[in-house]
Amino acid sequence: MTKSLNPYLVDLQIDRLRQRRSAKWARYGVEVLPAWVAEMDFPLSEPVKRALIEAVELDDCGYASPQELGLAEAFAAFAERRLGWIVDPERVRPSPDVVGAIRSLLRALTEPGQRIVITPPVYHPFFAVIEELGCELAEAPLSADGLDPEAIERQFAAGAVALILCNPHNPTGGVASREQLVAIADAAERYGAWVLADEIHAPLVLPGGRHVPFLTVSDAARERGIALCSASKAFNLAGLQCAQIVTASENATEVTSQLPFGDTHCGHLGAIASVVAFRDGGPWLDDVIAVVDHNRRLLAELLAERLPQVGYTQPQASYLSWLDLRSLELGDDPSVVILERCGVALSPGPSFGAQGAGFARLNIGTSPALLEEAVQRIATIVR
Repeated sequence: MTKSLNPYLVDLQIDRLRQRRSAKWARYGVEVLPAWVAEMDFPLSEPVKRALIEAVELDDCGYASPQELGLAEAFAAFAERRLGWIVDPERVRPSPDVVGAIRSLLRALTEPGQRIVITPPVYHPFFAVIEELGCELAEAPLSADGLDPEAIERQFAAGAVALILCNPHNPTGGVASREQLVAIADAAERYGAWVLADEIHAPLVLPGGRHVPFLTVSDAARERGIALCSASKAFNLAGLQCAQIVTASENATEVTSQLPFGDTHCGHLGAIASVVAFRDGGPWLDDVIAVVDHNRRLLAELLAERLPQVGYTQPQASYLSWLDLRSLELGDDPSVVILERCGVALSPGPSFGAQGAGFARLNIGTSPALLEEAVQRIATIVR
């Protein structure tokens, strides 16, 4: 066991992990070490696990009743405690998942042919949502400092009507500064655009980083912004279908009040698990953050020792690491070659946009031992 880390989270057995039937462990054969999709290998928080077992033992798998469960209140208390964010529970609505909520909101706020801004390299489902809605993609790529408010404003000035803001950012793990967010909110107000803030990774900010909720930065952000949150990434509950749509003004709340019923509901087990996670999962989450913090530093050490050609900036949030593999000359999508030659599954860089050519995303939400094995396997490609 790595010293000072919770053995419950680091003593992971590969044979047990391979019994899982979720996408991460089911997609590839037993010879492949999966380190791709945003799914952690850690066991569930014990309070969450007990709540789910109790529900199943009670045959309690019917329709969700998030209001009676107190989902909005549990989220608001969690947001204040962990993020310093005062949320009005009356302005929290459930949704099955963050991407679905973004799709529903954009359908309400835009018309086919209108332009929607994203900040590549960025979470790949955003591309698909914009295409599905018949809208036009407008790109404001990341700069050396992360989000580029000036590039975003130029897109608003050119007619874009909405921004999908990914903060903390996926795949880079960067967190936006208050100044960047204020500038984005001001630009949205000037041009009458909307900002949909995907903050799903916010509870996983690592030591030294600070997440600033978009809706807290200014009146303009509250008027033109809607936040999307969930316990799914922080507590590894993605399969249970429960997210939150959060507003902070009458203007934005009016938009969410008109969403179809099916887009503002959630899974019953997801609601149960989320309430318990928000209420009782803090100690477990602290332990997870400690492991991920250890792993991001371990990855830097391993790469320096075994793959010094690879570019890597330690993430400020979450368990996703963005690797610059261009110097290895493995083509635009190094993940293909690494899977074939090394038996490690990474997320393809080009799926995050053209700026991801030569890159790949590595999931470090696992044990230090399995992370070391992944790097050791990849290192064989340069021998």
